[in-house]
Amino acid sequence: MDREILFKYIKKKYGASPEYPWKRYPDYAVFRHDDNSKWFALVMDVDASSLGLPGGASVDVIDLKIDDLFFRDMLIREDGILPAYHMNKMHWITVLLDGTVPDEKVYDLLDMSFLATASAKKKETIRPPKEWIIPANPKYYDIEHAFDDADEIDWKQGAGIKKGDTVFLYVAAPVSAILYQCKVTETDIPWQYADRNLTITALMKIRLQKRFAPDRFPFETLKEEYGIYAVRGPRGIPNSLSAALKKTGKK
Repeated sequence: MDREILFKYIKKKYGASPEYPWKRYPDYAVFRHDDNSKWFALVMDVDASSLGLPGGASVDVIDLKIDDLFFRDMLIREDGILPAYHMNKMHWITVLLDGTVPDEKVYDLLDMSFLATASAKKKETIRPPKEWIIPANPKYYDIEHAFDDADEIDWKQGAGIKKGDTVFLYVAAPVSAILYQCKVTETDIPWQYADRNLTITALMKIRLQKRFAPDRFPFETLKEEYGIYAVRGPRGIPNSLSAALKKTGKK
């Protein structure tokens, strides 16, 4: 991979330009976050022998951070990916830029390093879409007929929920089951409402994607098969339930 191509990719996707902090190593380029100043990539030219590789020629490499130690151990078994040179070998890897590792793989690992080193605020902004179960109480809202006349409705904004997330509406007793899968199409819509049962400070828009029969994901099934013992507010869902929900339901 040509350095110029790599640097253009980093600039376009992350807005980061190379910094050259070492006079002794003028070709060592550091890329860092603009808010917390943490490095997410280090590009170097290193003697192959220093990496335990045959030959004395210089080779371009990139150091990237991998938070998942198990995944890191799997990566360094692949051709062209080594324990980190110059950085902490427990959390960083060195990737050869000589074509051994496909460009798309390098970009994927670069994305992972950027996320691993991002601030908490930035991680929340750039995180991938999530799936949630959110409660709906039929005592206060006729949720069973909410989508009779429209595919998109307003709903109370759930903490942590972002545009693009998927929400599964769990309808409380007497239904006690997941009935709907919806996509979040808009968030942070200002709204002020309060009574003795409910307080709303913001709304989100949710669009219906699928319906579920009341006997498919009732509370007993959620509890016994998926370890969900209560749905009092927005919560993530286990992978096993996510897979089952994807296989079930109708438009």
